[in-house]
Amino acid sequence: MTTYIIIMIICLIGSAYFSATETAFSCSNKTRLRALADKGNKKAELALNLSERYDRLISTILIGNNIVNILLASLGTIVFTHHLGDEEIGATVSTIVITIAVLIFGEITPKSLANDFPEKFAMFSAPLIRTFIWFLMPLNWIFSGWKKLIGFVVKVKDDDDDNMAQEELLLMVEEAEQEGDIDTDEGDLLRNAIEFSDLKAEDILTHRVDLEALPIDAAKKEIAQKFTETRFSRIPIYEDSIDNIVGVIHQKDFYVGSGVTTEPIKDIISPVLFVHQYENIDDLLKKLQKEKAHIAIVVDEYGGTLGIVTMEDILEQLVGDIWDEHDEVVEELRELDENNFIIDCNMNLDDFCEEFDIETESDSVSVGGWVAEQIGNIPDVNDSFSFENLVITVTEVDSHRAATIKVEKQERIDENEEKE
Repeated sequence: MTTYIIIMIICLIGSAYFSATETAFSCSNKTRLRALADKGNKKAELALNLSERYDRLISTILIGNNIVNILLASLGTIVFTHHLGDEEIGATVSTIVITIAVLIFGEITPKSLANDFPEKFAMFSAPLIRTFIWFLMPLNWIFSGWKKLIGFVVKVKDDDDDNMAQEELLLMVEEAEQEGDIDTDEGDLLRNAIEFSDLKAEDILTHRVDLEALPIDAAKKEIAQKFTETRFSRIPIYEDSIDNIVGVIHQKDFYVGSGVTTEPIKDIISPVLFVHQYENIDDLLKKLQKEKAHIAIVVDEYGGTLGIVTMEDILEQLVGDIWDEHDEVVEELRELDENNFIIDCNMNLDDFCEEFDIETESDSVSVGGWVAEQIGNIPDVNDSFSFENLVITVTEVDSHRAATIKVEKQERIDENEEKE
């Protein structure tokens, strides 16, 4: 019986090892393992290689864990039956004792410890688990074939794979921020990169009403004045109307040597890239790079000019606002006092809702578009409406749209109090 007891202890240790190894490899951070492997850590390199073939690894762990647990239960029944002298009582006592022992020492304790130090334990267990993988290769091969057969018979299609992958990446970034692996700026950059492909040209364009453009028959003096006033390096040129943009004039082509070019304006116009309003900005970026262009004209469903998107507009979605010495700094939100604010209507609607803790269903991207939706017609100065705990008043109008609004925060009324 002493031999049986020794084997049972070994089986319990084996159960603890396999349970801890499963947790360690499932919770370990591959980025950290890769960083250690790049520094020459052989165990980290081995653990990383094993984790990249996770199906074979988990199959080995499960086979090994089941073998030691079954052997432990069988030997326990023999030992307790022998000592108690009754098969039924011995089997019952063995089941209770072995179950408690396996739960405490073979599952809960080792998994908790491995969860606290997943990378360290994965590196510790990697050499031994590799040996078990070689030893159990025939069984692994059988189970791998069985898995392929089941996968062929039962085909599961998940339409939400892409969305879940993005949500998982965003969650990983948030966890990395909380753990201190990255700072807030790095987290914002990663989130912008992950959500980059969700944005469309219409979400970031400069609308046609704000577009600085000139007719093709404009005088050179007028063009020079436009370059001076806007400080832009490129100006769109249209024929007849803004809906028929024929190209752009580059400042470097307009000013030659020490003065204005003598070439006709038609001869120095560069072709322009046209894109649809629903074009994803990652595709748009590739087109701009391919065409070696800095401006794209965004057209609506009728082919009219909706606005323009520049290379800078796209890059700002990744890295935030890019300012140069010629840019006019626009303050989107100006606090008058604790409860009163002046808002620039070009402010992003999502940012506005987050700032004032409100929720709204709107197709508009900017605050100005949302204000027009709420008012129901062309906004005018002093037009006012209430939304949740906010009283919003139009303070300035430009080109038949709200330019600035005043927001007054009022105390929220609890729904239960309102019913009373």
